[in-house]
Amino acid sequence: MPTYQANPWDALGDPSRRVIFERLADRPHSVGELADKLPISRPAVSQHLRVLKEAGLVVYRAEGTRRVYTIHTAGIARLRADLDRFWTLALSAFKQAAEADEPVNDDDDDKEAP
Repeated sequence: MPTYQANPWDALGDPSRRVIFERLADRPHSVGELADKLPISRPAVSQHLRVLKEAGLVVYRAEGTRRVYTIHTAGIARLRADLDRFWTLALSAFKQAAEADEPVNDDDDDKEAP
C-alpha cells in the first residue's frame, strides 16, 4: 500500500481544493477543464491537484500530452474509514453518557402519588 505525504483531511481543508475534488467526483477532468471553470489559474489548479494526489485523493491517467484526473477510490475509502471510526466513538460516548443519566429503576416509581 502506498504511503501518502499529505493528510487527506488537511488537503480538503482548502476551499479551492474542495471545489476541485467535488468536480472530480462528478466526472474526470483535465487541468485545463478545471481551470476554465474556476477563478484560479491553471498553475494554481495544478498545485491543488498535486496536493490532492499526495494525499491519495486523486489519480490521473495520461491522454496524449494532458493528464486527466479522477477521484481515487482508495482515498475515499480512507476518509470513510476515518468517519466510521469517529462515528463509532461518538456513538459509544453518547451511549455511556445516556446510560450514566438513566434513573435507577426501583419499585417506588410505579406507585401513584397520593
